[in-house]
Amino acid sequence: MSEMKGIHQPMFSNLCLMKTRVFILFSFCLALLAISPGVVGAEEAPAGAVAAAAAEAAKPEINSGDTAWLITASALVLFMTLPGLALFYGGLVRAKNVLSVLMQCLGIASVITVLWVVYGYSLAFNGDGMLKDTVNLHSFIGGLGTAFLKGITLESVSGTIPEAVFVMFQMTFAIITPALIVGAFAERMKYSAMMLFIVIWFTFSYLPVCHMAWAGDLKDTFGLFGAWGVLDFAGGTVVHINAGIAGLVACIMVGRRLGHGSEQMRPHSVVLTVVGAAMLWIGWFGFNAGSALAANATAGMAMLVTQIATGAAAATWLFIEWIFRGKPTAVGAATGAVAGLVAITPASGTAGPMGALLIGFASTVCCYIAATSIKAKFKYDDSLDVFGVHGVGGIVGAVLTGLCAAEFMGGAGLAEGVTVGGQIFTQIKSVIVTVVWSAVVAAVALFIADKVVGLRVTEEVETLGLDVTEHGEEGYHSA
Repeated sequence: MSEMKGIHQPMFSNLCLMKTRVFILFSFCLALLAISPGVVGAEEAPAGAVAAAAAEAAKPEINSGDTAWLITASALVLFMTLPGLALFYGGLVRAKNVLSVLMQCLGIASVITVLWVVYGYSLAFNGDGMLKDTVNLHSFIGGLGTAFLKGITLESVSGTIPEAVFVMFQMTFAIITPALIVGAFAERMKYSAMMLFIVIWFTFSYLPVCHMAWAGDLKDTFGLFGAWGVLDFAGGTVVHINAGIAGLVACIMVGRRLGHGSEQMRPHSVVLTVVGAAMLWIGWFGFNAGSALAANATAGMAMLVTQIATGAAAATWLFIEWIFRGKPTAVGAATGAVAGLVAITPASGTAGPMGALLIGFASTVCCYIAATSIKAKFKYDDSLDVFGVHGVGGIVGAVLTGLCAAEFMGGAGLAEGVTVGGQIFTQIKSVIVTVVWSAVVAAVALFIADKVVGLRVTEEVETLGLDVTEHGEEGYHSA
Protein backbone atom coordinates (compact mmCIF):
# COMPACT_ATOMS: atom_id res chain seq x y z
CA MET A 1 0.00 0.00 0.00
CA SER A 2 2.78 2.30 0.88
CA GLU A 3 4.45 1.36 -2.36
CA MET A 4 1.34 2.20 -4.35
CA LYS A 5 1.15 5.57 -2.61
CA GLY A 6 4.76 6.22 -3.51
CA ILE A 7 4.07 5.32 -7.12
CA HIS A 8 1.05 7.65 -7.58
CA GLN A 9 2.41 10.67 -5.71
CA PRO A 10 4.51 12.01 -8.65
CA MET A 11 1.55 11.49 -10.98
CA PHE A 12 -0.68 13.44 -8.62
CA SER A 13 1.85 16.28 -8.44
CA ASN A 14 2.08 16.46 -12.23
CA LEU A 15 -1.71 16.53 -12.51
CA CYS A 16 -1.96 19.42 -10.03
CA LEU A 17 0.74 21.30 -11.87
CA MET A 18 -1.11 20.84 -15.18
CA LYS A 19 -4.39 22.03 -13.65
CA THR A 20 -2.66 25.06 -12.29
CA ARG A 21 -1.22 25.89 -15.68
CA VAL A 22 -4.57 25.39 -17.40
CA PHE A 23 -6.23 27.63 -14.83
CA ILE A 24 -3.63 30.34 -15.33
CA LEU A 25 -4.01 30.10 -19.12
CA PHE A 26 -7.81 30.21 -18.86
CA SER A 27 -7.66 33.22 -16.55
CA PHE A 28 -5.30 34.96 -18.96
CA CYS A 29 -7.69 34.35 -21.86
CA LEU A 30 -10.62 35.69 -19.88
CA ALA A 31 -8.63 38.77 -18.98
CA LEU A 32 -7.64 39.23 -22.59
CA LEU A 33 -11.25 38.97 -23.73
CA ALA A 34 -12.29 41.37 -21.04
CA ILE A 35 -9.85 44.05 -22.12
CA SER A 36 -10.04 43.42 -25.88
CA PRO A 37 -12.88 45.96 -26.52
CA GLY A 38 -10.77 48.57 -24.83
CA VAL A 39 -7.76 47.59 -26.89
CA VAL A 40 -9.80 47.73 -30.09
CA GLY A 41 -11.28 51.06 -29.03
CA ALA A 42 -7.81 52.27 -28.22
CA GLU A 43 -6.74 51.34 -31.71
CA GLU A 44 -9.85 52.88 -33.29
CA ALA A 45 -9.78 56.08 -31.22
CA PRO A 46 -6.73 57.56 -32.94
CA ALA A 47 -8.29 56.85 -36.35
CA GLY A 48 -11.52 58.58 -35.30
CA ALA A 49 -9.60 61.48 -33.85
CA VAL A 50 -7.62 61.87 -37.07
CA ALA A 51 -10.83 61.88 -39.12
CA ALA A 52 -12.38 64.49 -36.85
CA ALA A 53 -9.25 66.61 -36.97
CA ALA A 54 -9.20 66.35 -40.77
CA ALA A 55 -12.83 67.42 -40.98
CA GLU A 56 -12.13 70.35 -38.66
CA ALA A 57 -9.09 71.36 -40.69
CA ALA A 58 -11.14 71.27 -43.90
CA LYS A 59 -13.47 73.96 -42.55
CA PRO A 60 -12.60 77.51 -43.71
CA GLU A 61 -10.75 79.23 -40.91
CA ILE A 62 -11.50 82.81 -39.93
CA ASN A 63 -8.42 84.98 -39.52
CA SER A 64 -8.94 87.60 -36.83
CA GLY A 65 -6.40 89.99 -38.36
CA ASP A 66 -8.00 89.83 -41.80
CA THR A 67 -11.44 90.25 -40.26
CA ALA A 68 -10.43 93.28 -38.21
CA TRP A 69 -8.91 94.94 -41.28
CA LEU A 70 -11.95 94.31 -43.48
CA ILE A 71 -14.31 95.68 -40.83
CA THR A 72 -12.14 98.80 -40.72
CA ALA A 73 -11.94 98.99 -44.52
CA SER A 74 -15.74 98.73 -44.79
CA ALA A 75 -16.14 101.69 -42.47
CA LEU A 76 -13.56 103.66 -44.47
CA VAL A 77 -15.35 103.05 -47.79
CA LEU A 78 -18.71 104.04 -46.33
CA PHE A 79 -16.96 107.14 -44.95
CA MET A 80 -16.03 107.98 -48.55
CA THR A 81 -19.71 108.47 -49.40
CA LEU A 82 -20.98 109.75 -46.08
CA PRO A 83 -19.68 112.37 -45.59
CA GLY A 84 -16.70 112.44 -48.01
CA LEU A 85 -18.35 112.49 -51.42
CA ALA A 86 -21.37 114.42 -50.10
CA LEU A 87 -19.12 117.24 -48.88
CA PHE A 88 -16.87 117.16 -51.95
CA TYR A 89 -19.86 117.55 -54.27
CA GLY A 90 -21.75 119.80 -51.87
CA GLY A 91 -18.99 122.39 -51.85
CA LEU A 92 -18.81 122.48 -55.64
CA VAL A 93 -22.46 123.42 -56.22
CA ARG A 94 -24.14 126.75 -55.49
CA ALA A 95 -25.38 127.43 -51.97
CA LYS A 96 -29.03 127.03 -52.97
CA ASN A 97 -28.41 123.40 -53.98
CA VAL A 98 -26.02 122.11 -51.32
CA LEU A 99 -28.67 120.15 -49.39
CA SER A 100 -29.99 118.55 -52.56
CA VAL A 101 -26.60 116.96 -53.22
CA LEU A 102 -26.25 115.79 -49.62
CA MET A 103 -29.77 114.35 -49.76
CA GLN A 104 -29.01 112.53 -53.00
CA CYS A 105 -25.97 110.85 -51.41
CA LEU A 106 -27.86 110.04 -48.21
CA GLY A 107 -30.89 108.71 -50.08
CA ILE A 108 -28.77 106.53 -52.36
CA ALA A 109 -26.88 105.06 -49.40
CA SER A 110 -30.15 104.16 -47.71
CA VAL A 111 -31.97 102.69 -50.71
CA ILE A 112 -28.97 100.74 -52.07
CA THR A 113 -28.46 99.17 -48.64
CA VAL A 114 -31.95 97.70 -48.81
CA LEU A 115 -31.62 96.59 -52.44
CA TRP A 116 -28.26 94.98 -51.69
CA VAL A 117 -29.88 92.80 -49.04
CA VAL A 118 -32.97 91.96 -51.08
CA TYR A 119 -31.28 90.93 -54.33
CA GLY A 120 -28.11 92.94 -54.99
CA TYR A 121 -25.57 90.73 -53.24
CA SER A 122 -27.06 87.61 -54.77
CA LEU A 123 -27.11 88.91 -58.35
CA ALA A 124 -23.56 90.23 -57.96
CA PHE A 125 -21.84 87.29 -56.27
CA ASN A 126 -24.02 84.19 -56.34
CA GLY A 127 -22.16 81.53 -58.34
CA ASP A 128 -24.98 79.08 -58.99
CA GLY A 129 -24.93 77.98 -62.62
CA MET A 130 -21.37 79.15 -63.32
CA LEU A 131 -19.37 76.47 -65.15
CA LYS A 132 -15.68 76.02 -65.73
CA ASP A 133 -14.50 77.18 -69.18
CA THR A 134 -18.09 77.95 -70.19
CA VAL A 135 -19.68 81.30 -71.01
CA ASN A 136 -23.37 81.32 -70.18
CA LEU A 137 -25.96 83.62 -68.61
CA HIS A 138 -24.26 83.30 -65.24
CA SER A 139 -21.04 84.71 -66.67
CA PHE A 140 -22.95 88.02 -66.78
CA ILE A 141 -25.27 87.92 -63.77
CA GLY A 142 -25.72 85.83 -60.63
CA GLY A 143 -28.74 83.90 -59.44
CA LEU A 144 -31.13 84.54 -56.57
CA GLY A 145 -29.87 81.75 -54.34
CA THR A 146 -28.71 84.19 -51.69
CA ALA A 147 -31.53 86.72 -52.04
CA PHE A 148 -32.37 88.34 -48.71
CA LEU A 149 -28.92 87.05 -47.66
CA LYS A 150 -30.32 83.54 -47.37
CA GLY A 151 -27.89 81.12 -45.75
CA ILE A 152 -25.53 83.78 -44.44
CA THR A 153 -25.05 83.03 -40.75
CA LEU A 154 -22.39 83.29 -38.06
CA GLU A 155 -20.85 80.15 -39.55
CA SER A 156 -20.62 81.48 -43.13
CA VAL A 157 -17.07 82.17 -44.26
CA SER A 158 -15.69 83.91 -47.35
CA GLY A 159 -11.98 83.25 -47.69
CA THR A 160 -10.57 84.05 -44.26
CA ILE A 161 -13.29 86.46 -43.12
CA PRO A 162 -16.92 86.03 -42.09
CA GLU A 163 -19.18 86.27 -45.12
CA ALA A 164 -21.18 88.94 -43.30
CA VAL A 165 -18.10 91.17 -43.38
CA PHE A 166 -17.61 90.48 -47.11
CA VAL A 167 -21.26 91.38 -47.72
CA MET A 168 -20.80 94.65 -45.84
CA PHE A 169 -17.55 95.51 -47.62
CA GLN A 170 -19.05 94.99 -51.06
CA MET A 171 -22.19 96.88 -50.04
CA THR A 172 -20.12 100.02 -49.52
CA PHE A 173 -18.88 99.76 -53.14
CA ALA A 174 -22.47 99.36 -54.32
CA ILE A 175 -23.40 102.51 -52.40
CA ILE A 176 -20.67 104.85 -53.62
CA THR A 177 -20.83 103.89 -57.32
CA PRO A 178 -24.31 105.30 -58.11
CA ALA A 179 -23.64 108.19 -55.72
CA LEU A 180 -20.76 109.25 -57.97
CA ILE A 181 -23.17 109.75 -60.86
CA VAL A 182 -25.20 112.52 -59.20
CA GLY A 183 -22.40 115.03 -59.77
CA ALA A 184 -23.08 114.89 -63.51
CA PHE A 185 -26.64 116.22 -63.29
CA ALA A 186 -26.36 118.25 -60.08
CA GLU A 187 -28.65 121.27 -59.58
CA ARG A 188 -31.35 120.37 -62.08
CA MET A 189 -32.74 116.82 -61.79
CA LYS A 190 -35.86 115.90 -59.84
CA TYR A 191 -35.19 113.89 -56.70
CA SER A 192 -37.85 111.35 -57.69
CA ALA A 193 -36.35 110.94 -61.15
CA MET A 194 -32.89 110.58 -59.69
CA MET A 195 -34.01 107.82 -57.35
CA LEU A 196 -35.88 105.88 -60.05
CA PHE A 197 -32.93 106.20 -62.43
CA ILE A 198 -30.46 105.01 -59.76
CA VAL A 199 -32.53 101.94 -58.85
CA ILE A 200 -32.79 100.84 -62.49
CA TRP A 201 -29.14 101.56 -63.28
CA PHE A 202 -27.91 99.81 -60.12
CA THR A 203 -29.94 96.71 -60.97
CA PHE A 204 -29.07 96.40 -64.64
CA SER A 205 -25.60 97.95 -64.87
CA TYR A 206 -23.75 97.92 -61.56
CA LEU A 207 -24.71 94.37 -60.56
CA PRO A 208 -23.90 92.71 -63.92
CA VAL A 209 -20.55 94.50 -64.32
CA CYS A 210 -19.64 93.63 -60.73
CA HIS A 211 -20.52 90.00 -61.40
CA MET A 212 -18.51 89.93 -64.63
CA ALA A 213 -15.44 91.26 -62.84
CA TRP A 214 -15.44 89.60 -59.42
CA ALA A 215 -17.87 86.67 -59.21
CA GLY A 216 -17.00 82.98 -59.08
CA ASP A 217 -14.58 81.01 -56.94
CA LEU A 218 -11.75 82.62 -58.98
CA LYS A 219 -10.11 79.21 -59.39
CA ASP A 220 -12.38 77.23 -61.69
CA THR A 221 -15.31 79.59 -62.24
CA PHE A 222 -15.23 83.26 -63.24
CA GLY A 223 -17.43 86.01 -64.52
CA LEU A 224 -16.85 87.16 -68.09
CA PHE A 225 -14.00 89.55 -67.26
CA GLY A 226 -12.39 87.07 -64.90
CA ALA A 227 -12.47 84.39 -67.58
CA TRP A 228 -10.76 86.79 -69.98
CA GLY A 229 -8.03 87.46 -67.42
CA VAL A 230 -8.93 91.12 -66.84
CA LEU A 231 -7.04 92.80 -64.00
CA ASP A 232 -9.41 94.99 -61.98
CA PHE A 233 -8.32 94.84 -58.37
CA ALA A 234 -10.68 97.38 -56.79
CA GLY A 235 -13.14 98.63 -59.40
CA GLY A 236 -11.81 100.48 -62.43
CA THR A 237 -14.54 99.01 -64.62
CA VAL A 238 -17.06 98.13 -61.91
CA VAL A 239 -17.09 101.51 -60.20
CA HIS A 240 -15.44 104.34 -62.10
CA ILE A 241 -15.93 103.66 -65.81
CA ASN A 242 -19.41 102.35 -65.06
CA ALA A 243 -20.38 105.50 -63.15
CA GLY A 244 -18.49 107.91 -65.40
CA ILE A 245 -20.21 106.75 -68.58
CA ALA A 246 -23.62 106.81 -66.90
CA GLY A 247 -22.87 110.35 -65.79
CA LEU A 248 -22.02 111.45 -69.32
CA VAL A 249 -25.24 109.99 -70.71
CA ALA A 250 -27.24 111.55 -67.87
CA CYS A 251 -25.87 115.08 -68.22
CA ILE A 252 -26.60 115.01 -71.96
CA MET A 253 -30.13 113.62 -71.61
CA VAL A 254 -31.10 115.88 -68.70
CA GLY A 255 -29.68 118.92 -70.46
CA ARG A 256 -27.57 121.87 -69.36
CA ARG A 257 -28.26 124.05 -66.34
CA LEU A 258 -29.93 127.41 -66.88
CA GLY A 259 -27.24 129.95 -67.61
CA HIS A 260 -24.58 127.36 -68.36
CA GLY A 261 -21.95 128.96 -70.56
CA SER A 262 -23.21 132.48 -69.95
CA GLU A 263 -23.13 132.74 -66.15
CA GLN A 264 -20.37 131.91 -63.71
CA MET A 265 -21.32 128.98 -61.50
CA ARG A 266 -18.65 129.08 -58.84
CA PRO A 267 -18.39 126.51 -56.04
CA HIS A 268 -20.11 127.98 -53.00
CA SER A 269 -17.60 126.47 -50.52
CA VAL A 270 -14.12 125.46 -51.57
CA VAL A 271 -13.50 124.58 -47.92
CA LEU A 272 -16.16 121.85 -48.00
CA THR A 273 -14.76 120.54 -51.26
CA VAL A 274 -11.20 120.26 -49.94
CA VAL A 275 -12.40 118.65 -46.70
CA GLY A 276 -14.47 116.18 -48.74
CA ALA A 277 -11.52 115.41 -51.01
CA ALA A 278 -9.34 114.75 -47.95
CA MET A 279 -11.95 112.34 -46.61
CA LEU A 280 -12.06 110.57 -49.97
CA TRP A 281 -8.26 110.31 -50.00
CA ILE A 282 -8.16 108.69 -46.56
CA GLY A 283 -11.17 106.47 -47.19
CA TRP A 284 -9.67 105.22 -50.45
CA PHE A 285 -7.09 103.22 -48.49
CA GLY A 286 -10.01 101.06 -47.37
CA PHE A 287 -11.26 100.95 -50.94
CA ASN A 288 -7.99 99.75 -52.49
CA ALA A 289 -6.04 98.07 -49.69
CA GLY A 290 -9.24 96.48 -48.41
CA SER A 291 -9.76 94.80 -51.77
CA ALA A 292 -6.96 92.38 -50.90
CA LEU A 293 -9.58 90.89 -48.52
CA ALA A 294 -6.75 90.23 -46.08
CA ALA A 295 -4.18 92.02 -43.97
CA ASN A 296 -1.22 90.94 -46.09
CA ALA A 297 1.58 92.16 -48.33
CA THR A 298 -0.79 92.86 -51.22
CA ALA A 299 -2.85 95.16 -49.00
CA GLY A 300 0.30 96.94 -47.89
CA MET A 301 1.50 97.53 -51.45
CA ALA A 302 -2.00 98.62 -52.51
CA MET A 303 -1.97 101.24 -49.79
CA LEU A 304 1.48 102.48 -50.80
CA VAL A 305 0.75 102.77 -54.52
CA THR A 306 -2.56 104.49 -53.78
CA GLN A 307 -0.73 107.20 -51.87
CA ILE A 308 1.98 107.54 -54.54
CA ALA A 309 -0.45 107.82 -57.47
CA THR A 310 -2.67 110.30 -55.63
CA GLY A 311 0.24 112.51 -54.63
CA ALA A 312 1.63 112.45 -58.15
CA ALA A 313 -1.77 113.27 -59.65
CA ALA A 314 -2.50 116.17 -57.30
CA ALA A 315 0.97 117.62 -57.86
CA THR A 316 0.62 117.29 -61.64
CA TRP A 317 -2.75 119.09 -61.71
CA LEU A 318 -1.38 121.78 -59.43
CA PHE A 319 1.59 122.50 -61.70
CA ILE A 320 -0.51 122.34 -64.88
CA GLU A 321 -2.75 125.09 -63.51
CA TRP A 322 0.24 127.04 -62.24
CA ILE A 323 1.93 126.94 -65.65
CA PHE A 324 -1.07 127.51 -67.93
CA ARG A 325 -3.39 129.60 -65.73
CA GLY A 326 -0.93 131.42 -63.52
CA LYS A 327 -2.22 130.15 -60.17
CA PRO A 328 -2.62 126.74 -58.54
CA THR A 329 -6.14 126.34 -57.11
CA ALA A 330 -7.46 124.30 -54.20
CA VAL A 331 -10.31 122.92 -56.32
CA GLY A 332 -7.79 121.90 -58.99
CA ALA A 333 -5.50 120.13 -56.53
CA ALA A 334 -8.48 118.34 -54.97
CA THR A 335 -9.75 117.27 -58.39
CA GLY A 336 -6.30 116.04 -59.36
CA ALA A 337 -6.10 113.97 -56.18
CA VAL A 338 -9.43 112.31 -56.97
CA ALA A 339 -8.26 111.63 -60.54
CA GLY A 340 -5.21 109.80 -59.19
CA LEU A 341 -7.31 107.82 -56.72
CA VAL A 342 -9.64 106.77 -59.53
CA ALA A 343 -6.89 105.73 -61.93
CA ILE A 344 -4.85 103.65 -59.48
CA THR A 345 -7.92 101.71 -58.34
CA PRO A 346 -7.80 98.88 -60.94
CA ALA A 347 -3.99 98.63 -60.68
CA SER A 348 -3.65 98.91 -56.91
CA GLY A 349 -3.18 95.18 -56.39
CA THR A 350 -0.71 94.62 -59.23
CA ALA A 351 1.27 97.84 -59.83
CA GLY A 352 4.47 98.85 -58.07
CA PRO A 353 5.68 102.32 -57.05
CA MET A 354 7.01 103.24 -60.51
CA GLY A 355 3.77 102.19 -62.14
CA ALA A 356 1.85 104.27 -59.59
CA LEU A 357 3.86 107.36 -60.54
CA LEU A 358 3.11 106.78 -64.22
CA ILE A 359 -0.61 106.25 -63.59
CA GLY A 360 -0.83 109.34 -61.38
CA PHE A 361 0.82 111.56 -63.97
CA ALA A 362 -0.96 110.16 -67.06
CA SER A 363 -4.41 110.17 -65.49
CA THR A 364 -4.15 113.81 -64.44
CA VAL A 365 -3.07 114.98 -67.89
CA CYS A 366 -5.96 113.10 -69.54
CA CYS A 367 -8.53 114.13 -66.93
CA TYR A 368 -7.47 117.78 -67.08
CA ILE A 369 -7.96 117.83 -70.85
CA ALA A 370 -11.34 116.08 -70.55
CA ALA A 371 -12.61 118.37 -67.79
CA THR A 372 -11.57 121.57 -69.55
CA SER A 373 -10.95 121.43 -73.30
CA ILE A 374 -13.16 118.50 -74.31
CA LYS A 375 -16.11 119.58 -72.14
CA ALA A 376 -15.87 123.14 -73.48
CA LYS A 377 -15.63 121.96 -77.09
CA PHE A 378 -18.68 119.71 -76.97
CA LYS A 379 -20.62 121.95 -74.57
CA TYR A 380 -22.09 119.20 -72.38
CA ASP A 381 -22.78 120.18 -68.78
CA ASP A 382 -21.05 117.55 -66.68
CA SER A 383 -21.55 119.71 -63.60
CA LEU A 384 -18.92 118.20 -61.30
CA ASP A 385 -16.80 116.37 -63.90
CA VAL A 386 -18.00 112.84 -63.23
CA PHE A 387 -17.10 111.72 -66.75
CA GLY A 388 -14.00 113.90 -66.92
CA VAL A 389 -12.53 112.40 -63.74
CA HIS A 390 -14.14 109.02 -63.11
CA GLY A 391 -14.86 107.99 -66.69
CA VAL A 392 -11.60 109.16 -68.25
CA GLY A 393 -9.49 108.40 -65.16
CA GLY A 394 -10.99 104.94 -64.90
CA ILE A 395 -10.26 104.19 -68.57
CA VAL A 396 -6.65 105.42 -68.33
CA GLY A 397 -6.10 103.40 -65.16
CA ALA A 398 -7.70 100.24 -66.54
CA VAL A 399 -5.57 100.28 -69.70
CA LEU A 400 -2.32 101.17 -67.91
CA THR A 401 -2.93 98.34 -65.44
CA GLY A 402 -1.93 95.96 -68.22
CA LEU A 403 1.45 97.70 -68.49
CA CYS A 404 2.14 98.48 -64.84
CA ALA A 405 1.44 94.92 -63.67
CA ALA A 406 4.50 93.72 -65.62
CA GLU A 407 7.60 92.80 -63.61
CA PHE A 408 9.84 95.17 -65.55
CA MET A 409 7.60 98.00 -64.29
CA GLY A 410 7.98 96.76 -60.74
CA GLY A 411 4.54 95.14 -60.74
CA ALA A 412 3.36 91.82 -59.37
CA GLY A 413 3.79 90.15 -62.77
CA LEU A 414 1.43 88.91 -65.44
CA ALA A 415 -0.05 85.44 -65.71
CA GLU A 416 2.15 82.77 -67.26
CA GLY A 417 2.31 83.12 -71.04
CA VAL A 418 0.61 86.53 -71.09
CA THR A 419 2.44 89.42 -72.76
CA VAL A 420 2.05 93.09 -71.93
CA GLY A 421 0.40 93.71 -75.28
CA GLY A 422 -1.98 90.84 -74.74
CA GLN A 423 -2.91 92.05 -71.26
CA ILE A 424 -3.51 95.61 -72.48
CA PHE A 425 -5.78 94.24 -75.23
CA THR A 426 -7.71 92.29 -72.59
CA GLN A 427 -8.06 95.42 -70.49
CA ILE A 428 -9.35 97.38 -73.50
CA LYS A 429 -11.98 94.70 -74.16
CA SER A 430 -13.31 95.05 -70.61
CA VAL A 431 -13.38 98.85 -70.99
CA ILE A 432 -15.40 98.63 -74.22
CA VAL A 433 -17.92 96.21 -72.72
CA THR A 434 -18.35 98.41 -69.64
CA VAL A 435 -18.74 101.61 -71.68
CA VAL A 436 -21.38 100.15 -73.98
CA TRP A 437 -23.22 98.32 -71.19
CA SER A 438 -23.41 101.31 -68.85
CA ALA A 439 -24.34 103.74 -71.63
CA VAL A 440 -27.23 101.61 -72.88
CA VAL A 441 -28.61 100.92 -69.40
CA ALA A 442 -28.28 104.57 -68.39
CA ALA A 443 -30.11 105.77 -71.52
CA VAL A 444 -32.95 103.29 -70.99
CA ALA A 445 -33.20 104.09 -67.28
CA LEU A 446 -33.34 107.83 -67.95
CA PHE A 447 -35.96 107.32 -70.65
CA ILE A 448 -38.14 105.37 -68.22
CA ALA A 449 -37.67 107.95 -65.46
CA ASP A 450 -38.58 110.73 -67.86
CA LYS A 451 -41.78 109.01 -68.92
CA VAL A 452 -42.80 108.13 -65.36
CA VAL A 453 -42.01 111.30 -63.38
CA GLY A 454 -40.11 113.65 -65.71
CA LEU A 455 -36.36 114.16 -65.47
CA ARG A 456 -35.98 117.82 -64.87
CA VAL A 457 -37.33 120.43 -62.47
CA THR A 458 -39.05 123.51 -63.87
CA GLU A 459 -37.12 126.68 -64.62
CA GLU A 460 -38.71 128.38 -61.62
CA VAL A 461 -37.63 125.56 -59.29
CA GLU A 462 -34.13 125.56 -60.73
CA THR A 463 -33.86 129.32 -60.28
CA LEU A 464 -35.03 129.21 -56.65
CA GLY A 465 -32.80 126.23 -55.88
CA LEU A 466 -33.50 122.58 -55.18
CA ASP A 467 -32.97 122.84 -51.43
CA VAL A 468 -36.14 124.82 -50.75
CA THR A 469 -38.28 123.54 -53.60
CA GLU A 470 -37.43 119.82 -53.46
CA HIS A 471 -36.70 119.40 -49.74
CA GLY A 472 -38.27 122.37 -47.97
CA GLU A 473 -35.02 123.26 -46.24
CA GLU A 474 -32.06 125.56 -46.64
CA GLY A 475 -28.41 124.73 -46.19
CA TYR A 476 -27.68 128.15 -44.72
CA HIS A 477 -29.99 130.55 -42.88
CA SER A 478 -29.40 134.28 -42.99
CA ALA A 479 -29.98 136.08 -39.70
